[in-house]
Amino acid sequence: MFPDAMNAVEIAAPGNADALRLTSRPVPVPRHDQILIRVAYAGVNRPDVLQRQGSYAPPPDASDLPGLEASGEIVGMGAGVTRWKKGEQVCALLPGGGYAEYVACHADHALRIPYGLGLREGACLPETAFTVWSNVVTRGGLTGGERFLVHGGSSGIGMMAIQIARALGARVFATAGSDEKCAAIAALGAHPINYRTEDFTKVMAAEDGADLILDMVGGSYIPRNIKALALDGRLVMIAFLEGPKVELNFAQIMAKRLTVTGSTLRPQSDAAKAEIAEALRKRLWPLISAGTVKVRIDSEFDLKDAAEAHRRMESSQHIGKIVLKVAGDGA
Repeated sequence: MFPDAMNAVEIAAPGNADALRLTSRPVPVPRHDQILIRVAYAGVNRPDVLQRQGSYAPPPDASDLPGLEASGEIVGMGAGVTRWKKGEQVCALLPGGGYAEYVACHADHALRIPYGLGLREGACLPETAFTVWSNVVTRGGLTGGERFLVHGGSSGIGMMAIQIARALGARVFATAGSDEKCAAIAALGAHPINYRTEDFTKVMAAEDGADLILDMVGGSYIPRNIKALALDGRLVMIAFLEGPKVELNFAQIMAKRLTVTGSTLRPQSDAAKAEIAEALRKRLWPLISAGTVKVRIDSEFDLKDAAEAHRRMESSQHIGKIVLKVAGDGA
């Protein structure tokens, strides 16, 4: 059995990190096709910061609590769930609610913890893995031998993208803003580009351009990405840290036969997310279990210190993932 109430971190009002506060909420009741997870760890992601700031609202039927990924033990199931049993340890993609001791999510959006990993590492996987796989492999169509550029290479998304691209046989380039971050990128087998001292458009021009670029910066990077792409290249946008609006000469897109696309994960349908989860289970999870793709954790904070975790995220000093410890591996 589990209690009626739980500790959680809510957003008191849109604002800075101090808007996050510890509170008590009713334990969610799993609906049809949902499981209830006693949370051990929750991943911290940039969209959590955007939600806290008031610029990324949760879907209408989702929890208002932040948190898009978590790991833990299944302690309850709604009607219609047949693939899971109570007591199994999983990590899951969430529409929200991860900053809490319990969370309910669609049963098909959960995955077993890969062999060799614990709950701490497992909490770092769903948001990054779903995002990278769906945008780099499915939407971007990356194949072996292609030249792949990812911006923000030392972030959780960036490091996952580098490793997946390398596993697919691509030549990987990644931007970052410090020597330490570039060293971390190089350790993963990618060619690092320090954007403070190098122009990525010139680096890629010397390589005959990038076949695929994954960008989470936007703004001034968008026209530069167009310049950096090879003939028939693809640009996939997943975020806009510099903003989504820019003046762009579409003649370059036509002349180089480029494809410009992008996606957001959170608003997608349950069926679409379940399809991504199945692809991860079949193709990515074996790579993680074999140690080909690894999780790098930058820092860990207790649930009550979620504000400090957000400050770490906003400092852009982190290398890898930031996690919240909710109940620990003994969950």
